[in-house]
Amino acid sequence: MGASTITEAEIWEALREVPDPEIPTINVVDLGIIRRVTVGDPIRVEMMPTFTGCPAIDMMRQDIEARLSAFGPVEVVVVYDEAWTSDRITAAGREMLRAADLAPPPHGAIRLTPVPVTPVACPYCGSTDTQIENLFGPTPCRSIFYCRACRQPFEQFKAV
Repeated sequence: MGASTITEAEIWEALREVPDPEIPTINVVDLGIIRRVTVGDPIRVEMMPTFTGCPAIDMMRQDIEARLSAFGPVEVVVVYDEAWTSDRITAAGREMLRAADLAPPPHGAIRLTPVPVTPVACPYCGSTDTQIENLFGPTPCRSIFYCRACRQPFEQFKAV
């Protein structure tokens, strides 16, 4: 199938098969990092990193190119003129995070406080009787929490 016969919808659907390398239970579309897709020669995909300097940018670019290469030439452009925010995560993406035992970030305005001021629900039991253990988790986009109700540690995807 060449770029002349592929539709934009088919490209978006194929991109749903590309997982985030740091959180493989969520794909790049539902994470909200794909800003625009243009059908042409080459197929152009605009990608917004969750954080400037994200170590997974090159891997995501390669994974996108590999997945779409069957459709023809692909150009993946990393764009920085618009900042990604956690509000771009789709409802399905938030469920994918919960299924991976990650608390999704809250919707709404960016909070510039270093420590979350709104309760964080535990992805295991749903309790909001939680506390932050470490602002910095295994990646720059996650924090570590502890649930006092079920006594489970968990990670939350940061709101940005």
